[in-house]
Amino acid sequence: MNQRQTAIVGGGIGGLVTALLLSKNNDRHISIFEKNDYLGGRLTYERHGDYKVDQGPTIVLLPEMLLSILEEGGIDRKSIPLIPCDPLYKIHFKDGEPFCKYTDPERQKDELRRRFPGNEAGFDRFLSDMKVRFLQGKAQFLEQSFVDKRRFFSRKNLHTLMRLKAYQNVKRMMRSYFKDEALVEAYTLQTLYIGGHPQQSPAMYSLVSYSEHDHGIWYMRGGYAHLVEIIVDVLKSRGVSIFTNAEVENIRLEGSHASAVNVDGVSQPMDEVILNGDFPTMDHLLPVDKRLNRNYTPSSGCLLIYMGLDRNYPNSTIHQFFMSSNFDQHMKQVFDLKQLPDDPSFYTFHPSLLDDSLAPKGKGVLYTLVPVPVGKEVDWSGKEKLINYVIDQMEERGFKDLRRKINWMKVRTPEDAKADGLFEGGSFGIAPTLFQSGVFRPQLQPYPIDNVYAVGASIHPGGGVPIVMQGSKLLANHLQYHSAERHNYKRGV
Repeated sequence: MNQRQTAIVGGGIGGLVTALLLSKNNDRHISIFEKNDYLGGRLTYERHGDYKVDQGPTIVLLPEMLLSILEEGGIDRKSIPLIPCDPLYKIHFKDGEPFCKYTDPERQKDELRRRFPGNEAGFDRFLSDMKVRFLQGKAQFLEQSFVDKRRFFSRKNLHTLMRLKAYQNVKRMMRSYFKDEALVEAYTLQTLYIGGHPQQSPAMYSLVSYSEHDHGIWYMRGGYAHLVEIIVDVLKSRGVSIFTNAEVENIRLEGSHASAVNVDGVSQPMDEVILNGDFPTMDHLLPVDKRLNRNYTPSSGCLLIYMGLDRNYPNSTIHQFFMSSNFDQHMKQVFDLKQLPDDPSFYTFHPSLLDDSLAPKGKGVLYTLVPVPVGKEVDWSGKEKLINYVIDQMEERGFKDLRRKINWMKVRTPEDAKADGLFEGGSFGIAPTLFQSGVFRPQLQPYPIDNVYAVGASIHPGGGVPIVMQGSKLLANHLQYHSAERHNYKRGV
């Protein structure tokens, strides 16, 4: 049987899961070309000696979507070491006691009575409304591709968009459920998981905050990047060719058909090419007349602080948010003014509370994420001042004597992310604005080339590890369908 030669350019989670799904059958020989010396893209580790911590994604959302796709790819879900987080996380406000989120609705309402009395009925309504909307949105948008754009503008989809109130932004929608502005912030900050502004992201993205309650937040033992190791072991066992330190320089075309990829000066003939770099940064691989002439808005960026500690903070929780005195001002500085924030909100991740494999015995790791702007106009001369301010806040609000406990520290900025190939240094691909969502987002076949495809955070259905994996599933299904069509055509069926 003649195998199709499939090139995957980039070894991020989208490319790896696409390879996982396609390699179940023996009709393709798959080659992955990764320019770095590691696989996983954003899903990798920061390491220092015996310390390691996830470099990028930390919160595991939509566990059933993640597990079912891996299972479809031939990985036993029991081999994926997920641990539920309870509470989901703690939110610290500057002017009051912390507020915890839980999966148990009754426990959550008890917390609301304690911290934000009078919002219990709004929370019940939120869960009820969002359950229906989540199921509809998942079926009609997350599980559908829109290569044929007419499919998006069906009467059914347009009706669902109205029910999802896509014309509203997330913050406006949450104000219809909750009376207290601090509580509204607690249910809108989730747009930052995918690099979006709560007042610029369509209300459909409010489903993320609902999903936390319904599906939970999980931690993957060994770190989220451990998922890459699990997948790569399976790919190698199936004969998938994986090349690191292998940069694809361009794609050779014959008319509107890709015939080869050029890797480090060597032409590799291919039947199909899948791009898994951060779209649209891979335009340069194609001739000028095949590139997309569209300007995209990047997502927000992250200032990331990684720390190795000489101890853990046992009274902490694995996930915490520390809110600024003016969250709206922080968002304005990030998305509109393009300034480093002077009083930022930030997120902390302390996985060594659950996982002793991340640091030497008795020691710990801590990760801090600060939403920051991206773009050429950002002045990074104030970086050290911002870092020191955040560490001061951490010491004052939950991590006593932190500076004295730090054995190792590394900082990563959007400038580093851009150097690694992320679009404009944004941490989440293109921003989840209305006209960069759904049919308006790049689809799995974005170029006018019949055998070049794309997958990743900037491709529909969007960012976040399980959602990128869902994009891989859409692409694999598309390719397998067309492979079957070709097979039937040759047989004369």
